[in-house]
Amino acid sequence: MKQFAVIVAGGSGSRMNSEIPKQYLPVNGLPVLMHTISAFHFYSQSLEIIVVLPPKDLDLWKELCEKYRFNLPVQIAPGGETRFQSVKNGLKRISSDGVVAIHDGVRPLVNKEIIAASYEIAALHGSAIAAVRLKESIRVTDKDQTKTADRSKYRIIQTPQTFQVSLIKEAYKIPEDPQFTDDASVLEKTGHKISLFEGSYKNIKITTPEDLIIAEAFLKNQLLN
Repeated sequence: MKQFAVIVAGGSGSRMNSEIPKQYLPVNGLPVLMHTISAFHFYSQSLEIIVVLPPKDLDLWKELCEKYRFNLPVQIAPGGETRFQSVKNGLKRISSDGVVAIHDGVRPLVNKEIIAASYEIAALHGSAIAAVRLKESIRVTDKDQTKTADRSKYRIIQTPQTFQVSLIKEAYKIPEDPQFTDDASVLEKTGHKISLFEGSYKNIKITTPEDLIIAEAFLKNQLLN
């Protein structure tokens, strides 16, 4: 089945205390988003990659590509006001059936094995959502009371979230709902079961300043090994 990737990069720098959106911040010599695109390109050079950017960022992206001589082949799609709208815009660029991985632009440490597994599982089961087990104890809070919870029943959800194209495009025709926290929740709303597979603790989402430090360390370690 033909493979696609929709990389969504519409975040801001608010939790980074940065005027520059986090996807454009440099880490180990390249902006975060360029590391993310590279991870998918080097998984397969025949992969069709669609990058969803806020329209206001297009000039900045062009400047960064020139500055870093970044010329990997990607399509650029305009982002919407919400992530739901941005993903929907990215999916519109896919004109044939196959399997599509939807990935956060600020998860630059995704590896080839995870990407490959997501496509293989989604081709068989319709969906494949990267997830990891909780390492620490958790408690449920209810007003002024808390109680322990069985962490073995819970998973931390990551991306890529990969789907058969026909299923996820059909799912994104339903009205947007504030309860849609990710792409899996959109598909689940249409009645489809969601398949999880083992992600990686390295596959972090860069959200706060300390995440940049962690990502820098991992990327430097990859170059050494």
